[in-house]
Amino acid sequence: MGHFGGFLGINLDSDSPPKSPTKGKIILQSSTIIPDSLAIDILISIFATIKNKNYRMKRPLLFSLILLFSLLFSAIVDAENKDSATIKVSGYVDAYYAYYTDSVGIGNYQKFPSVDARSNSFGLNHAMITAQYDGDKFRGIVTAHYGDIPRSAWSSTFNGIMEAHAGVRLCSKLWLDAGFFRTHTGAEGLLPKENFTSSVSVSTYFEPYYESGFRLDYHPSSKLSIDLYFLNGYNIYEDNNDKKSLGLNLTYAFNDNANIGYTNYIGDDTPLGADTISHNRIFQNIFANYQVGKLKMQVGVDYILQQNSNIIKQNKTVDCLSGVLSFKFQTTHKFADYMRFELFNDPNGFMAGIITDKNNELTGLKLYGITYGLELKPIDNAYIRLEARELIMDKNQEIFQWNNKPQHNRHEVLLNLGISF
Repeated sequence: MGHFGGFLGINLDSDSPPKSPTKGKIILQSSTIIPDSLAIDILISIFATIKNKNYRMKRPLLFSLILLFSLLFSAIVDAENKDSATIKVSGYVDAYYAYYTDSVGIGNYQKFPSVDARSNSFGLNHAMITAQYDGDKFRGIVTAHYGDIPRSAWSSTFNGIMEAHAGVRLCSKLWLDAGFFRTHTGAEGLLPKENFTSSVSVSTYFEPYYESGFRLDYHPSSKLSIDLYFLNGYNIYEDNNDKKSLGLNLTYAFNDNANIGYTNYIGDDTPLGADTISHNRIFQNIFANYQVGKLKMQVGVDYILQQNSNIIKQNKTVDCLSGVLSFKFQTTHKFADYMRFELFNDPNGFMAGIITDKNNELTGLKLYGITYGLELKPIDNAYIRLEARELIMDKNQEIFQWNNKPQHNRHEVLLNLGISF
């Protein structure tokens, strides 16, 4: 989701103009010039070498790191304590009322909690404030947040921090950022303002929401962006073992109305001391956004592999498949209706957990869902949404409770009011 904003090319919340390309060379101020091809070779060498599971310091990696930090040092020296910059402060609030046909107890979170997490309750999804510094050579962002989304789905140790990272420009098209990031994976965003719908799909719920580490952000052209990540792990700020993980985000914008992308995550997040067997995970996502006339469309597919995770034969590699297909039709300038179809199939439960079905068999979650809603935007930066959704499990997976009876489906009605400023 480093391509946040649902329908974009294109970041819904960004007021920054696109970076103008510099043909032929990457320029590090006036004193340092390196070819584009060398910058690309540096990225490829780092990424390819650290993919080795032993993470040994090979000569190509050592050379690349020395050159990378030389560029970093040069960028800092060249700054000469001056950086033409803008500082922007922004905020966002989303409040809700929700009703679910699943009895989890008064005040408790529903299953798959994040957006509109409590039933028969008025609540606050998100109250956030962001301070962003954008300069020629340095940049940084800090976002503090509070509400049911961070309380139910965010880090318990750094619960109030949505993102906080600083960056330095290494070359004209290459930045190095470090700190806490929002996730770079998936088709949907995490917040109602970033999506067609207020709720997020089950597949988005089981994607990472946040991560920590380093990011190399490369924009060879105004249409193509390439982000490489070196991370602590999957959906964690603090590392839980002595291994590091890799991530990639590729996005290509054909024009203002269409873009495609690929994201991945590669790592082993087995907690230190919990298991001697490795569980290497390869998470892959593809997404596309397209607009024709008043109709916007979004599609995303996740395919995840994990080593040594079969329910019956533990040494086997298993997979999980999920997807989302969404439509939004702008009926008038202020009114729109939208629909989403979703699928989640995790038969071995390595993503969503293992349950016992009504046949007393161990299994993972298998479900599909449909969402329909109406949106009113009285002003460009505010919305009111009324949304209905049904999640339907496999008929043997009765994970919901209603009227003291187990159910394999759940109905939801959501009312959201949000404003950005």
